[in-house]
Amino acid sequence: MNDTTSSDADAVARAEKAAAIFGKVREGIGRVIFGQRAVIDQALITLLAGGHGLIIGVPGLAKTKLVETLGIVLGLDWKRIQFTPDLMPADIIGSEVLEEAADHRRSFRFIPGPVFAQLLMADEINRASPRTQSALLQAMQEKHVTVAGQRYDLPKPFHVLATQNPLEQEGTYPLPEAQLDRFLLQIDIGYPDAESEKKMMLATTFGEEAALKPFCNPEVLMEAQTIVRHLPVGEKVVEAILRLVRAARPDAGGDPTLRNSIAWGPGPRASQAFMLAARARALLDGRFAPSVDDVVALAHPVLRHRMALNFSARAEGTTIADVIDRLTRSLL
Repeated sequence: MNDTTSSDADAVARAEKAAAIFGKVREGIGRVIFGQRAVIDQALITLLAGGHGLIIGVPGLAKTKLVETLGIVLGLDWKRIQFTPDLMPADIIGSEVLEEAADHRRSFRFIPGPVFAQLLMADEINRASPRTQSALLQAMQEKHVTVAGQRYDLPKPFHVLATQNPLEQEGTYPLPEAQLDRFLLQIDIGYPDAESEKKMMLATTFGEEAALKPFCNPEVLMEAQTIVRHLPVGEKVVEAILRLVRAARPDAGGDPTLRNSIAWGPGPRASQAFMLAARARALLDGRFAPSVDDVVALAHPVLRHRMALNFSARAEGTTIADVIDRLTRSLL
């Protein structure tokens, strides 16, 4: 057996092991979060791809429970920040305090904020001021914070799952479009079906809830993220991603039938998100190469926060979901 064959066999074995582990992770989450299989998968895809997710849903749909469960089953150190209008950047990233030693010498000591976690839940991120939002989003992008000129690296891995309530918008500060683009996926949570809601109602009101245990650890997650980045992607999948992303833009390269409806469309970061998320979805399903079906399945979570419609399209009742559906049907 030559070195190339041995290397390929080793890569397949590592991918199979990662797929088996995250299959168990998916099952473990499903024992606690009922009727939200697509949401669970999209959250795991976000983490496997090494990105951050924006979770949007009305209150009471287990957004906090989902993040807590992810932290436990993945063996991550997780924390939660409740965003409020009076929250300051220092409340997130940390601050320096002046301390006096026994010999009366004074010095500054950095006290890390809750952003120093492997999995951070930013609850109702749109309730904080733009200044505080920017502090978190900068940390998400740079993977470190700077206080008093001193750099402090965030732990590895570092992922943010931010939530928003789509109903109550009074007194909120919507995330700017340029900052929305930093989230790999927008994960929309809908109401569970009747059977799932019944299971949830019974499981959470009789005795104790099911105990959770970790199925992996941060090192295993980072190893899986490396595997995801090395999965092969066929030319058909690459072309499908390019066609879809470029058709969603209002410029000359966009879909001519939709060009007059789109105010602004996805940039190159959307193509990158598709490439990573499609690979992660394939690995989660036990496959070692993504297909065009993965691109179709991820079209809404990748694109819906990276494009907007103009006034005339909205006045006619057109939605972003309608536009994405038309694009996927016509192009893929």
